[in-house]
Amino acid sequence: MSSRQSNGVLTPRPPLLHAEDADVGHSNGNGNGANGNGRARRLPTIDGRVVDPNEISAEVESMGAEEAIAWAIETFGSSLGFAVSFQKTSSVVVDMAHRIDPNVRFFYLDTELLFPETYETRDALAARYGIEFERFVQENPPRLRERWEAGEWGEDDDCCATRKVETMRRAIEGTDCWVSGVRRIDSATRAEASRFGWDIRFDRWKLNPLVDWDDKAVWGYIKDHHVPYNPLHDQGYPSIGCMPCTTKPGHDGDPRAGRWAGTDRTECGLNG
Repeated sequence: MSSRQSNGVLTPRPPLLHAEDADVGHSNGNGNGANGNGRARRLPTIDGRVVDPNEISAEVESMGAEEAIAWAIETFGSSLGFAVSFQKTSSVVVDMAHRIDPNVRFFYLDTELLFPETYETRDALAARYGIEFERFVQENPPRLRERWEAGEWGEDDDCCATRKVETMRRAIEGTDCWVSGVRRIDSATRAEASRFGWDIRFDRWKLNPLVDWDDKAVWGYIKDHHVPYNPLHDQGYPSIGCMPCTTKPGHDGDPRAGRWAGTDRTECGLNG
């Protein structure tokens, strides 16, 4: 495996995030690599140098969460963005990143259908760390939240999918790497996630610093560092999204079984 060392910092050649992304270098027949959104695919680079995302990055994969975050901050600087969902893993990542560099950029996607407790968690974290979370709002149909609260939600209504993905594209514009709270234990679709790799969906690097953490590690960190977290976790919600697509999975259910219950959907499109 190859890497470059500059000022004591290893710059690796990371792997793809997903096995299905192995055709990252292939053409779609018109001279541009296909990325699923009609845009020309970017070449994976670090410090302006094109790197091969298929080479395994043992340096990053073997790092702990804090070390990986510190490495990403050192490597990408202001072109690094932290996506925040205000779930328990986000609380951990916010605390870690803020301890390393209080000036890093945090952003979130507001579907306008988040739980009141989620907005309360945002405010609690903002007060604790002095953070202004950058808000990106979807292009939603009129009166979306009002119709949900009035019980007028229909089968054709949707709070994520294409609108959420396009909002994410706006949020990460100008970044070279984004950070998520994805963990391998979250679901079968995330079981092979890498700590760091090229995200074919958004044509940039992606860091999953907590990829190998279990719930015990997450809650241990939150307790030890007195980190604010979403109170819905204490009410039986292991995974929290928007109100229409989040229910309690039951004591024996998969942690994400309460997301899009009764459908074949397992992801909103940002991480899978």
